[in-house]
Amino acid sequence: MAYYQYAARDMLGKLKRGKVQAENRQDALDKLQRQQLIVFELRELNRILHKELSFGKRVKKKEFIIFLRQLSTLIEAGVPLVEATGLLQEQTKDKFLKDTLKNVRTDLIEGIRFSDAVEKHPKIFPELFVNMIRAGEASGELDDVLNKMAVYYEKQYDMRQKVITALSYPVLVALVALSICIALLVIIFPQFTGMFASMDAELPAYTAFILLLSEGMQKYWYLGVLCLLLFVVFYRVIISQPKGKLFMDSIKLKIPVFGSFYQKAILARMTRTMSSLLESSVPILDALRISSRILQNNVMDKVMKDCYETVEKGDSLAGPMEAHWAFPPMITQMIRVGEKTGSLDSLLDRAANFYEQELDYAAERLKSLLEPVLILVLSIMVGSIVTAVILPMFSLYENLQY
Repeated sequence: MAYYQYAARDMLGKLKRGKVQAENRQDALDKLQRQQLIVFELRELNRILHKELSFGKRVKKKEFIIFLRQLSTLIEAGVPLVEATGLLQEQTKDKFLKDTLKNVRTDLIEGIRFSDAVEKHPKIFPELFVNMIRAGEASGELDDVLNKMAVYYEKQYDMRQKVITALSYPVLVALVALSICIALLVIIFPQFTGMFASMDAELPAYTAFILLLSEGMQKYWYLGVLCLLLFVVFYRVIISQPKGKLFMDSIKLKIPVFGSFYQKAILARMTRTMSSLLESSVPILDALRISSRILQNNVMDKVMKDCYETVEKGDSLAGPMEAHWAFPPMITQMIRVGEKTGSLDSLLDRAANFYEQELDYAAERLKSLLEPVLILVLSIMVGSIVTAVILPMFSLYENLQY
């Protein structure tokens, strides 16, 4: 995304100057024209000098959902949009959201459409939201669209929390296991080194290996830190390249157990987004373009772009999906049936409900499966180090008997 500086006049001939964020020059012109501006000067700003710095200025997902729910309730109750925005601006505690709503309200007073006003603030109002609002304005059902958006983002938030909860448990246990093993090798095991040296017996090979590992970790710990940093840098370099990012995203989908869970989360987000957009009368090409941007996986994003080109040519949406392993037959069949019957939005809604339920079941199964496995791994790791201490004791005991 680049920034473009413009000079234009509104329908009353008033001069307007400012910046607009867009993918290219034509996209910038389209956005300004939707604001009913006649552009006579437009130039791209330096990408580095004019890069937007947020310094942590982000509205929390929960705050955004509360805002949507309250705005939907106010509009449904018949409160004018300008007054509703002003009320929410006064009561919100988030300073960034408060300042943004103040700017949106000013634009509304000047006669700018709500969709065009929120489009100026992409850090708070995503493209999906802007397009849904634009569709609601065109159909005269803004209150209904706002309610749907509140429900949509609530479901997305809940699903994200479930994914985080399911994946954080094994990561936490793995970190605890690693920390315990390092503590045993670096702090506890060296306490027995003097005792081993005083023993008039040859140490078992396994104990000698653990002793060598312990000494190496104490003397050359910085090499471990260096290897970790190199791994992080190497990973960042790989994912910064399109082919590397595509390769890593493909691996994420193919990892045993976790890959299936990750795939269900993406499919649930994709079907829910497309269903919401199509139900609000957003054109299917726009729905495909917006949906592909929220997938956060280059493998599936590439398929969605192929679907866009296929639909643009007048062919079936399901074609590219059927030819790719990342999309299960169930979803492609539902899409094909939806295209034939003209009920694609409702069938995508059913698919979204199905994958959201599957995600719930998968999260529970993942937790129940990993809990005993991780406890077993932790026991083996700790037990192997304790065994290295006990083995010489048996040798000493046998020598004393003789």
